[in-house]
Parts: sequence; structure tokens; C-alpha cells
Amino acid sequence: MAWKSVVNRALARTTGYQVVHARRGAQLTTPAGRAPKIPRAADELVRPPAHPETDRLLRAPVFLITPVRSGSTLLRSLLNAHSMVHSPHELHVRRLRVQPMTRLAQRSMEMLGHNEADLEHLLWDRVMHRELTLHGKQLIVDKTPSNGFAWSRIQTCWPDARFIFLLRHPASIAASWAEATRHKWTPAEATEDALRYMRATERARNNLSGLTVRYENLTSDPGAVTRGICEFLGIPWETQMLEYGGGEKYVKGLGDWGRKIRSGAVQPPRGLPDEDEIPTRLRPISLRWGYLEHDSSAGQA
Repeated sequence: MAWKSVVNRALARTTGYQVVHARRGAQLTTPAGRAPKIPRAADELVRPPAHPETDRLLRAPVFLITPVRSGSTLLRSLLNAHSMVHSPHELHVRRLRVQPMTRLAQRSMEMLGHNEADLEHLLWDRVMHRELTLHGKQLIVDKTPSNGFAWSRIQTCWPDARFIFLLRHPASIAASWAEATRHKWTPAEATEDALRYMRATERARNNLSGLTVRYENLTSDPGAVTRGICEFLGIPWETQMLEYGGGEKYVKGLGDWGRKIRSGAVQPPRGLPDEDEIPTRLRPISLRWGYLEHDSSAGQA
């Protein structure tokens, strides 16, 4: 029997709750073979912490809001090299759900003032706080790209959260994503999927305050960009950030794992695509992000 099943059965017996990792497209099964419903807290259940000082262990966590293939692994590696900052691989904490297994468990938590969303927020906060504490640093930065789809809930969970938006030329994002997913999708399908992340990032930028940086600037002048980020975070800049290599293990599926990122040094940027190389689907977002000066045919992305 898998250890996860043993742990969850023990949790269910003793607490009436179990923790599940709600992976998109995953099919969990009960011992009887039935597929249980993976819980998703309704929007009306999502609310700020009732007692911020006791409900949250983290203070002012930082989230990178970015599309896929935008250089977020590079940026988080540079930040992780700072003596005060811990920026681990993608955490995906928003995919952790808390599921009541009995009505009595749900009722008990309600008597304590918790709904499912509250309990999930406590779990997310505890996981990230533990990770930060184990590394003995003062500030945690999470760079999970899918956080762009959950910016509102992240802000609600941590009202003092800070945000850094990382942009890259949309055509470069799409080309890189097409290469990374070439065994799964056609270039057109990869472009469409990458556009979802770009739109999510843009929605977050329109609704949150934060610092916007560009991949092209980061790779051409990492010193200036990291200085600006440190100023935004209220920490001193450190030279060691520019030499982030130190034997870190890069894991496939939890960020970039290619040769360039494993080199431990910032690589010079590629040239920007010409305007006529920008796919039609990406022209509106390219215009809004300043990578296209004018396009009369650009409609809504």
C-alpha cells in the first residue's frame, strides 16, 4: 500500500480530514474505485485571515507573477543567491486542498471559525513558512507561473504579499514554449497555451501593485535589474547574486532545467523577433507590453 494512502487513511480516522494535491487532470480513486470530487473552495468562502498575527506565520511573502518560459527560473536563482532570500523551485501550494471527510469534521471546524478556504490558507502558509525556516533566511519568493491564475486568492490569503511581474517578448515566450512542448503540442497549440499565461499575468498587473521587470533587461544588465528588485524588497543588493551557481539541482517540471540555467551564469539575451515574426494571436499583447509600437489590426487578446 502506498505511503500516501496510509497517511491519508490515518488522517481521516483521527481528524476526519485528508490533504490532497489537486493536480490538473488527475484522477484520484477511493479504495472502492470511485473517483472522489477534488474540493475547490467556492469564491464566497475565500476571505482574509480573521486574525492575521496568529493565522499567518509568513510576513510579506513575495510572488513572481509571470508567464511560462519568461526567465522566472533565472530570476528566482539570482534572488535565491541572496543571503536573506529563499526562492525555491516551483511550490504549487495553491493546488493543495483540504477536504473534510465527514460532516462532523466540517461542523467542528466551523465551530472554530474555519471554512475550507481558511484551512487551505493555513496549510499553504505553514508549508511555505517551514520551507523558509529550514533555510534560515528572512524572505521567501515563490515563482510558480500558474500563480498568475490565482492572484486574487493569493492576495486574500496574504494581504501583505508583494508581487514582481516578469515580462518577456510574447513571440519569444511562444517559441520557447513550443520547443519545450514539441512532443505534446503543435506550435499553434503551444502559442495558445502560452497566451493563457500571458493574459493571466496581464490581469494580475492590472489589479495588483508591484514591480515590473523584463527578461530582456534582466539578461542584458542583471546588476541593474537585481538592484532595482532589492530596492523594491527593502534589502541590500549583494554581488553574489550575479554568480548564482552553486550546485543547485534543477528539476524537470518544476522550472527550467536546461544547460543555460545550470551554467550558473546569466547568458546574453537572444535578439528580439522582428515585427513581422509576431503571430497574429500575440500582436495585441505585444502591443500592450510595449514590444510592438503600433498595429492597427491588433484587437483584444
